[in-house]
Amino acid sequence: MAVTSSETTASSQTMNNVEAVRATLYEAMKSDDRTIILGEDVGARGNVFLITKDFIDEFGPERVIDTPIAEASIVGIAVGMAMEGLRPIAEIQFADFIYPSFNQIVGEAAKTRYRSNGEYTCPMVIRTPYGGGVRGALSHSVSIEALFYHVPGLKIVAPAFPADVKGLLNAAIDDPDPVLFLEHKKTYRLIKGDVPKGHYTIPIGEANVVRPGTQLSVVSYGLYVHWALEATKSLEEEGISVEVIDLRSIRPMDKATILSSVEKTRKLLIIHEDNKFGGIGAEISAMVAEEALFHLDAPIRRLCGPDVPAMGYAQPLEEAFMSSPAQMADAMREMVRF
Repeated sequence: MAVTSSETTASSQTMNNVEAVRATLYEAMKSDDRTIILGEDVGARGNVFLITKDFIDEFGPERVIDTPIAEASIVGIAVGMAMEGLRPIAEIQFADFIYPSFNQIVGEAAKTRYRSNGEYTCPMVIRTPYGGGVRGALSHSVSIEALFYHVPGLKIVAPAFPADVKGLLNAAIDDPDPVLFLEHKKTYRLIKGDVPKGHYTIPIGEANVVRPGTQLSVVSYGLYVHWALEATKSLEEEGISVEVIDLRSIRPMDKATILSSVEKTRKLLIIHEDNKFGGIGAEISAMVAEEALFHLDAPIRRLCGPDVPAMGYAQPLEEAFMSSPAQMADAMREMVRF
């Protein structure tokens, strides 16, 4: 299933998500000499997804830095670069490898502005592909957003569409504080869309209502936005109207858009791939319960990953972990008919 927008025009170009990442990084490197890319295999190999292919030939090894397999060093060096006025974009090859850099992200980058009383900022981006659906198994399928969601001073972005990839990545590069930029690897070549040419930004912290509806609010992000939209197609034939909200930014979160939708539909289903316990859905549920409880006509429901340590390699195990569009449609029907 691919979501495709209009053809290329004078002011836009049809891209998939991985092409949008590559184009945005290239434009950033061309426009600002302070922009540095560093990570494992980003130079000579051009990234495992070929996102930075040929970058090292054009920008040189001083700006496209092949690092050792040492995530703590990748992020730690990027923190130092950012505090000295550069604009580093640190790549963690897969989100599953980010754990060694936890202290550098949480203890250093996220606290730089607060620790220095505003004297220093930390304008850096940490890019990493996350999520399942590609048979990546134990070490290449994890969702990490909840591990960092608790951390003030750190922004977390997870775009679903190519135009949002570009706009939010530009915003992340321009931001004076650290941004964790999550790219769902299943969407890299699966999802296509119309991407405006030139530099533009989408404000971090603004959700997008990708499908208006009246009977149920569905909140999601990343790959599951597309699967939720697919699920609504069969429901539309049944006369069921579902509103789908793409969070785009996990932190800060667009509370106003969520609350406005819930006040209209009076029912809320939260869908995400990450484990259910302590996930993003738990925070959204608490927020809506605190601020919109008396607008609800049904209990809030979460459709999320099971509480198991990892996604299995075997296809049945991966499918058992991930929610399918059919399962999403069933959950939507149950909510509307409650």
